[in-house]
Amino acid sequence: MKSQLAKVPEKRIWHIMDASTMPLGRLSTQIAKFLMGKYQVDYTPNVDSGDFVIVTNAKLVVLTGAKLTDKKYYSHSGIPGGFRERRAEEVLSKSPRKIIEHSVRGMLPKNKLQDVRLRRLKVYDGVEHPHAAQITN
Repeated sequence: MKSQLAKVPEKRIWHIMDASTMPLGRLSTQIAKFLMGKYQVDYTPNVDSGDFVIVTNAKLVVLTGAKLTDKKYYSHSGIPGGFRERRAEEVLSKSPRKIIEHSVRGMLPKNKLQDVRLRRLKVYDGVEHPHAAQITN
């Protein structure tokens, strides 16, 4: 008996999430679930059947506890001495969408579909976004 595998959807759904309504970790898990398509009945891990996600109010993202001052983001340019360390409040003030994108990237599986799924994540600092035509509610 053959099992039914999920197929790539012909039309993907657009979900809108507000970053100011829940903490960063809970928001990221919800976003990852929609990007992977895990809420669908015919979910298959190796088939990219997820949806688009629009995140608004990224500058109002909620970090609980002392994460604003204690959490650090690291990067390296690849050259000697190119190591950088930034606190969460610095990243939030400079580019708030990077905090959400970094968190969601950590929640997605580390495979060839990760970058494809992340391309469907659209993060905006304020309430306005240019995707009003895609939303059919």
